[in-house]
Amino acid sequence: MQIIWHGQSCFEIIVNKGKGENVSILIDPLSETKTGLKVPKTGAQVVLLGNAAYTAGKGDLEKIVPGAFVIDTPGEYEIKDIYIRGTDINFGKADIEKDAPAGAIYTIEAEEMKLCHLGNYAEAELSPAQVEKIGNIDILMAPTGNGKLKAKDALKIVSQIEPSIVIPMNYEIPKLKLEAGNLKEFLTTAGVGEVDPLPKLTIKKKEIAAEVAKIIVLNP
Repeated sequence: MQIIWHGQSCFEIIVNKGKGENVSILIDPLSETKTGLKVPKTGAQVVLLGNAAYTAGKGDLEKIVPGAFVIDTPGEYEIKDIYIRGTDINFGKADIEKDAPAGAIYTIEAEEMKLCHLGNYAEAELSPAQVEKIGNIDILMAPTGNGKLKAKDALKIVSQIEPSIVIPMNYEIPKLKLEAGNLKEFLTTAGVGEVDPLPKLTIKKKEIAAEVAKIIVLNP
């Protein structure tokens, strides 16, 4: 499996199906107008939309990922033996504000690994119902903080899920026009020093050590 970050909450996940066949999943392809970031054309067959506030519209999607199968609502999906679950970002919260943001938390099961993408989650902690629905996670794509979500809150959410690998997202990078978190603050709060970013993460299930949690930073 390969995981590539295109900035903010946009990831490209390439699943190896064997015999030279790959399935590419693009999460939250960005609107260049709203974010200042341009997502390169990909060969993605599946698109997951978790945050309509800054993701590409239908017209842009046709240019970025023509013919892709688009998932933009919570539910359970199975595509080429890849299991995807979208959970309402407000699911299980006792008090939901009238103008609470729409969106989804996605989990993906492929190559014997389970990934979770927290989308634009901005609360200080997950509800017990959300934690239960997310389940055991190998790789978590998590915000570093944004607006009212501080770095310590972001790390509390990470500790609720207890993944083996955390890939930070939604933090300040060149050209980004949105308010975003601070990677250095997130790493410092986590007790982590300098981290050398990778251009992409290439990983197999056997390379994940469940008892050793680590943060991996990717270059956009």
